[in-house]
Amino acid sequence: MPTYRSLFAHREFRALWCSSALATVAATMSSLALATVVHRETGSALLTAVAMFGPSTAQVLGATTLMSAADATPPRRTLTQVGAVSTAALALQTIPALGTPTRLLVVLVAAYVLSVGSGARWGLLSQVVPAESFALGRSTMNVAVGAFQVVGFATSGLLLAAFSVPQVFLLATLVSGAAVPVLRWGIAERPPRRAARAGFRETWRGNRELLAHRHTRALLLALCLPNGLVVGCEALFVPYADEQAGWLLAAGAVGMMTGDLVVGRFLDARARRRTNTGLRVLLAAPFLVFLLDPGIPPATLLVACATVGYAASLTQQEWLVALTPLALRGQVLGVESSVRMTFQGVCAVLAGALADVVPTGTAIGVLAAASLAVSLGLTPALRRAADAATPSRVGEPGPYPEYP
Repeated sequence: MPTYRSLFAHREFRALWCSSALATVAATMSSLALATVVHRETGSALLTAVAMFGPSTAQVLGATTLMSAADATPPRRTLTQVGAVSTAALALQTIPALGTPTRLLVVLVAAYVLSVGSGARWGLLSQVVPAESFALGRSTMNVAVGAFQVVGFATSGLLLAAFSVPQVFLLATLVSGAAVPVLRWGIAERPPRRAARAGFRETWRGNRELLAHRHTRALLLALCLPNGLVVGCEALFVPYADEQAGWLLAAGAVGMMTGDLVVGRFLDARARRRTNTGLRVLLAAPFLVFLLDPGIPPATLLVACATVGYAASLTQQEWLVALTPLALRGQVLGVESSVRMTFQGVCAVLAGALADVVPTGTAIGVLAAASLAVSLGLTPALRRAADAATPSRVGEPGPYPEYP
C-alpha cells in the first residue's frame, strides 16, 4: 500500500502540498479580514456572508466558461499565473480607501481564476503520483487544507486583535506570494494534456462529454448533492447551539480529517469500494437524531461520527479519475470541485431559509433525510461506475478514451 513516506518522496508532490498549504493559510486569513472590514463599513450581515462564502459559489462560473484551460495550457504555468493573480488580488485589498463594492468584485474575480487553478492542480496531482497513490495524495491534500484553514482563521483572529485590517491583508499577500516560487521551482513543466485551444466553446465541449456518460454523471451527482445537503446541516450549527456551536464545528473538522486519514492511508482500493456505501450512509444518518433535539455533548459526538463519512468522496474521486481520459482530467476534477462548492453554498442558504419556518433541529433532520435518500438512490449507479472504473485503473480504456 502507498505510504506517506513514499508519497512525500515525490519532490513535485511536496511542492504541490506546500503551495496548497500556503495558499490556504493566505485565503483563510484574508477571508476573515475581508468579512471584518465589510461588516465594519456596512453593518450588513448579508454582505458579510457574501464576503466569506460568495467566492465558493462564484467558482461555478469558471467551471462553465474557462475550465478547459486546466488541461489546454501547461499546468505549471497555469498554477503560477493563478497564484500571481491571487496574490495581486490580496495586494489590492491592502488599500485602506478601497470601497466595499470594489473589494467584493476583486474577491469574486479572484475566485473565478482560482476555479481554473483547482482543475489544473488536481489534474497535475493525477500525473505527479502513481494511480495507486491518488486516493492517498488527495486525502493528504484535503487534510492539509482542513488543518491550515484552522491555522489561517486562528492566526487571522489573533492578528486582527493586534494589527489593522490592511496589515493583515499585507501578511496574507506575503504568504500567498511565497507559494508562487514553490510551484515555479518545485514542479517540472509538462505539455498541455489537451491539444485544443482553451475557451468557452472548448469548456462546454468537455462538460458535455462529462455529463453525457452515465458513470461520470452519477459520480458528479454523488459528490455534490449528498455532501451539499450535509453542509446545509452544518450551516445551522450556530442557530442550533448558539455560543456552543464551536464544539460542533470543531467536531466536524476532527471527523472529516479522521475519515480522510483512515480511508486514504489504511484502506486499499478494494476496501475503499466495500466501505463506500457505509460511509455515505454514515455521513447523513447521525444527523437524523437532531430531530429529537439532542443536547450539545451527544450532538458533538454525532457530528464527529457523521463527518467521517465525507471520506467516501475520496473513493468516488478515484473512480472519476479512472474513468476520465488524460485530456479531460483537469477539467473534470475542476468542475467537480467547483460544482461541489457551489452546491454547498446553495444548500447552506436553503438550510437557513428552512430553519426560519421550522425548528432548527427539524431542519437539520430534514436535510439529513434528503441526503440519505439521494445517497441510497444513487447506490446502484455508483456500483456500475465502480465496475467500469476498475479495468480502467489497470490500463483498459475508460468511457471516452479518444477525446482529443
